[in-house]
Amino acid sequence: MLLYRLGRGYMLSTSIAMRTTQFEQLPPPTGRLVFLGDSITEGGLWDEWFREAEPVNRGIGGNTIGDVLDRLDTAIANPAAVFLLVGTNDLGLGHSAGQVAADMRRLVTAIRDRTPTAPLFVQSVMPRRARFAARIRELNDAYRDIAAQADAIYIDLWPALTDGNGELRSEFTRDGLHLSGRGYAVWVEVLRPYIKALALRREPGVPHE
Repeated sequence: MLLYRLGRGYMLSTSIAMRTTQFEQLPPPTGRLVFLGDSITEGGLWDEWFREAEPVNRGIGGNTIGDVLDRLDTAIANPAAVFLLVGTNDLGLGHSAGQVAADMRRLVTAIRDRTPTAPLFVQSVMPRRARFAARIRELNDAYRDIAAQADAIYIDLWPALTDGNGELRSEFTRDGLHLSGRGYAVWVEVLRPYIKALALRREPGVPHE
């Protein structure tokens, strides 16, 4: 079991390094819709789900909020919009909802400093195993306030993904944390109205707010 865990840890660290160092070699995307976060974001085939929006995937598996904060230089540069989802790994490390919320506030502030006017979407932490439910609900309440204070839009993913026990619905996952194709399809439908609204904002002749 120890060897298995070490093997998984090695594979994760290798995957993180491969994506992180590639992003460091690429210019940060400008004028593009950026999906930013951890493995749940990384796993989304956003350029296929939202082909017309030409999104860029800046998710990296295993990332905490602090990890995302440390790599903003390779992710945020005059984006068309940012869809942010991060925090579940921080909870998995045993951090309290209050600790995670404080880190998230710093991250959102840093994003706003870099891009004061681009639409910013703060997505709620998704449900996972029932033992996390209370902390996730507390954290998502804080995320809602953080989004409001940063002139960002809060997107509540919880109703679409949770079962009656506060867990990620079994048909949307295989491990209680990451999404299956059906889970991504449901998430996409939650996001679709926001993506459409962004497209309308960019159309010629449509006034911007």
